[in-house]
Amino acid sequence: MRILFIFMLLCLSTSVADATIYRYVDESGRLHFTDVPTDTTFSFYRGEGRGLGISSLIDHYAGRFRLDVALVKAVIKVESDFDPKVVSSKGAQGLMQLMPATAREMGVSDPFDPGQSIYGGTYYLRQMLDTFNSNLDYALAAYNAGPTAVHRYGGIPPYDETRNYVLQVKKYLDYYQRFNGQID
Repeated sequence: MRILFIFMLLCLSTSVADATIYRYVDESGRLHFTDVPTDTTFSFYRGEGRGLGISSLIDHYAGRFRLDVALVKAVIKVESDFDPKVVSSKGAQGLMQLMPATAREMGVSDPFDPGQSIYGGTYYLRQMLDTFNSNLDYALAAYNAGPTAVHRYGGIPPYDETRNYVLQVKKYLDYYQRFNGQID
């Protein structure tokens, strides 16, 4: 009963900007709620407004993995247009379009959960930047085509899809940097 009361207070005092709530149930059956999930045990519970909860997740995980918030937003814009339920023709899933094997490798069990998708995608993007010595073009190409292809070709692979992907992400990166990261 006490948890329900606290939860109701939380809901009543939450402003529109903080309107997304995540929860998880621990081993003893207790419910835990937060507006900024700290790991993938939390899943979306309820929220209002497209992009509000996603923005706070992007801010959180961009900070955690030392990424530019505008870069994460640009990748999500190009990958899924901020639709957490999208599946590509090649099988990539969720906001950051993680392939099932990559999702598992990043510790993501539900790529359709915005928190898990952003966690896994930002973690993977950080790995690609580290792998390619912070070369953004190579890291983005690796995010799209895989690091093996970037190594094989010694740079951006000669795939139209990958070359267009890098250009599109950089276009939106510039947009989000200039307009303070506003999700359109």
